[in-house]
Amino acid sequence: MENKTLRLQAIKRIISSEKIASQEQLMQRLQAEGFDLTQATVSRDLKQLQAGKKPDPDKGSVFFITEPELASMSKETIDGRLLLSGIRSVIFANNFGVVKTLPGYASSIAVHIDKHNRFEIIGTIAGDDTILLIPGQNIDHNQMKKALKMIFPELQDHFFRKG
Repeated sequence: MENKTLRLQAIKRIISSEKIASQEQLMQRLQAEGFDLTQATVSRDLKQLQAGKKPDPDKGSVFFITEPELASMSKETIDGRLLLSGIRSVIFANNFGVVKTLPGYASSIAVHIDKHNRFEIIGTIAGDDTILLIPGQNIDHNQMKKALKMIFPELQDHFFRKG
């Protein structure tokens, strides 16, 4: 097996088993395993593997590599699934919805919601772990819930609560 193939396999293994926050950290791990490489090589390898970064409560953001069965899905679907993992609950109070997230996820989830331009949710305001959902005119909780399920198809009923 050639060095590049071994290196790509090592990168997959390391990223899937450890929280790697930077290319430099990954390069150091690979060098510790005996690979002779530069940061540019690590960058090219990550691009070839279609590695991305996702929010992490401990390290800010960490690398991930898309599972093969997800490779055929659209980027939108993959983003939605990754962001869904950061949602803890959705609470409705008065006319508003509040999405509670893991620390660091709120902004990314709010952007994802806003990108869908649903008339039921005219806007969001995000903090670190909380998103305020602003409903459209005459929109009730059930309509907002349906809109969120359209945005995040795998969002289950147990996420939803009344405040």
